[in-house]
Amino acid sequence: MTNVFSDNRTDTASRVIMAEPQTIYQAFLNPKSLVSWLPPKGMSGHIDNFDPREGGTYNMTLTYEEDQPSSGKTSENTDVYQGKFLELVPDKRIVQLVIFVSESPDFTGEMIQKWLLESITEGTRVTIVCENVPKGIRKEDHDLGLKSTLENLAIFVE
Repeated sequence: MTNVFSDNRTDTASRVIMAEPQTIYQAFLNPKSLVSWLPPKGMSGHIDNFDPREGGTYNMTLTYEEDQPSSGKTSENTDVYQGKFLELVPDKRIVQLVIFVSESPDFTGEMIQKWLLESITEGTRVTIVCENVPKGIRKEDHDLGLKSTLENLAIFVE
């Protein structure tokens, strides 16, 4: 019997950021802030219909910059996804549902993305946990993207 969960993958990344959890949490709730730091290096972003409350949704388009090799999920040079805020715990946790807009079955499914904020002496430990990562996302690429996003967040809030 085949294990139906054999494709389920969880990717994580973590970084200590020299800022208070409140500052980092607020960087999520403003679409102009979010779009400035969330796209990984080599990409830019655009957000539509941003509703930062539990049950609220948004649409994000990530575009590969011209000098970047691209193999977008939605088109050759774009990744479009729908986000839904499942849980917002001020200064502690943000849990989102992420659904990629793609014709490829390799990118279908619902990825859960958790952002965990832990206050520590040095600042805040920010941990991203991505559950049920679509099989079309290479682990190596995802790890680089998550690391890049955390670096962008650190630059934005520090």
